[in-house]
Amino acid sequence: MRFIVALLTVFTLAGCADEKITPRGFATENPDRLSAWGMFDVDAAALRLSDGVAPYDLATPLFSDYAQKLRTVWTPEGAPAIYNATQAFDFPVGTVVTKTFYYPVAEDGAAMQAPSRTVSNGEMALDNIRLLETRILVRRADGWHALPYIWNAEQTDAVLKRTGDIIPTTLLRDDGRRKDFAYIVPNANQCAACHATNATTKEIQPIGLKARHLNKSSAFAPAFNQLDHWIARGALVGDVETPAPRNAVWTDADAPVAARARAYLDINCSHCHNPRGAADTSGLNLEPDAAGPALGLCKAPIAAGRGTGGRAFGIVPGAPERSITHYRMATTDPAAMMPELGRALAHEEGVALIGEWIAAMDGGCG
Repeated sequence: MRFIVALLTVFTLAGCADEKITPRGFATENPDRLSAWGMFDVDAAALRLSDGVAPYDLATPLFSDYAQKLRTVWTPEGAPAIYNATQAFDFPVGTVVTKTFYYPVAEDGAAMQAPSRTVSNGEMALDNIRLLETRILVRRADGWHALPYIWNAEQTDAVLKRTGDIIPTTLLRDDGRRKDFAYIVPNANQCAACHATNATTKEIQPIGLKARHLNKSSAFAPAFNQLDHWIARGALVGDVETPAPRNAVWTDADAPVAARARAYLDINCSHCHNPRGAADTSGLNLEPDAAGPALGLCKAPIAAGRGTGGRAFGIVPGAPERSITHYRMATTDPAAMMPELGRALAHEEGVALIGEWIAAMDGGCG
């Protein structure tokens, strides 16, 4: 197991005999190495979560060039999050949220489109896995801070790189197609911009840590609902609604296509496209309760420029090929694609879902 020298020194002076990693929520310091946070330990065989560091997942996750993600949250002992029905939970100062991006890889190193690995008994196997980056959100007295860490070639640790990075990558699709692309690690300012869900205050908030994204069967505690498990282990308190808000799983073929499409747009787009967000001037609202022109139905763009692709309305019922929303999701033109950050590839399956949803709508735009 690999540990940074500074932490070893501290533990030795304290008389620690077992070299156990302890999670830390730094009040002001931004360590150069990811390992200093103590959220998990990595060797050639596995990534092992530290005590108190809990994995979680989302009903419908944000698309990031087919990268898989391991999400964790750690809060100081005895300091739970406070429930909120619609917004991100209120986490205590010292909370550390991590999101580690990785690809399963083929023998030639190509990134494969493959299911996520499962954390079992606090471990995730790392055979045939390439770790790319870990993004940290840390809650401090003055609010949340976002920090990008990039994994080294040896896959032993990740280094803080505020400027982000470009990682040449080849995607191997399930059907054998190969696509070379540049995997983009966002810089610290871009991380903050995406998480600043209120354009006026610029306050950073977690995106996925909301009731509607977490309200699902737990992938890490069999027989539990994920929210119920958080409550049972004392990680979440407050007046939890029954039933709590719930987003659909976008790949659930048994769920209505509209529910799946709205969940997909919510997690991928609504942190900007809401009445308070960075894209508030667009007049487009992709939160779950939006409807009519606010959702894009027969809505003309305010200032999309090339982003319209020559199309007149955000959504034309029955005609995805004439809808700006569908076009901007499908294109990889940097001047037109949406989301404009966080992807270099089009999510073919997501585009198909939104197309199916629009195609099933009745009516037209006159």
